[in-house]
Amino acid sequence: MPHPVPSAVTYAVVPYAPGAGPSAWPEELRRIARPEVLERWGAVDRAPHAPRLVTVPGGGGWAAAALVTARPGTAYAKIVDAVGDVPAAARAVVAYAEEQGLVQVVWEGWTVSGEEAAAAGFAPLRPPLPGGTDEPAGPRTGYVRWTAGEGVAEPAYYRQSTHFSCGAVTALLAQVRAGVVRPESLDREAELTLWRDATNFPACEPVGLGVAVRRRWPSSSVEVFLDTEEPVLLDHLDGDEREWRAVLQRASRTDADRLGVPVHGRRLSLAELREAVEAPGRCRHVLLLVSLATMQGFDVPHWVLCHGAVPGAVVVEDPWFNTGAGETWVDAHLLPVPDASLDAMSLLGGEVRVRGAVLIDGG
Repeated sequence: MPHPVPSAVTYAVVPYAPGAGPSAWPEELRRIARPEVLERWGAVDRAPHAPRLVTVPGGGGWAAAALVTARPGTAYAKIVDAVGDVPAAARAVVAYAEEQGLVQVVWEGWTVSGEEAAAAGFAPLRPPLPGGTDEPAGPRTGYVRWTAGEGVAEPAYYRQSTHFSCGAVTALLAQVRAGVVRPESLDREAELTLWRDATNFPACEPVGLGVAVRRRWPSSSVEVFLDTEEPVLLDHLDGDEREWRAVLQRASRTDADRLGVPVHGRRLSLAELREAVEAPGRCRHVLLLVSLATMQGFDVPHWVLCHGAVPGAVVVEDPWFNTGAGETWVDAHLLPVPDASLDAMSLLGGEVRVRGAVLIDGG
């Protein structure tokens, strides 16, 4: 639930120098930040996420500062760490987020305690489920504060263990949230088993994913929205490599008809998507195919789970995050994406843009 912020919060936003070592930091910052904190800040190139310092004046320099980043095309700000007067830094970041029209502030739990976060109006995030990858997943704890709306119910978070199993993971996360799958049963075996049933090698296209969900959970209501009858996600292929995958996509449509999975040959609108995930008393989820060009800088298709909405933004679970740019699970969990951004990034293809979505209704 949003917490009021005092109107008279004085702060300044200072550019961050990516890759700069501790000795390159301003004296005002080195005076209030521990060397190991600054070392972690400079250990990765955070430039793709517009890193900045939100500072609070005091004592002839800075009384507090916070390193703040965020994915492009989203509606949140992330506090990597707050140093100096931590409560003052948190108030400053929240005020900054509100002035920027952001709906959420999250806080990585590298150095902040649960008590400090709670005192600043932040709620603890559920720890992520154990994943099937050895890549570092970030801090053990994280915190969230909504600045718009009441927030949304928090699902479990799980990171995909491969570069191609995002569709399977989003479907499993939807079923965990619906109570169909136990959280402890979501592991790499479950992930790869569902991916094997849904894959078009290696990607999961919308019809095949919808069919795999119905096969795995026959009692789940599943609908597919895809505004083309042509094969999708094959623009990077030609010749036989394209044709045999197209054969499998046609077979998926036959399976959908046999299993009673509706395949709507039209585009799911953002208004319909919001209506689905906001339906009172229902547990409806939309698996949405997006391009990562805006959020990550590379134009590859990727599945995310849309499970809630706040004013101006849809809240998604992204089962992948970019550790090379300083991301952790805190960036990908309860991620608010403005309606216009989501509308743009969910149109894929070349000259003819299409949208693929799978609607799962848990009742």
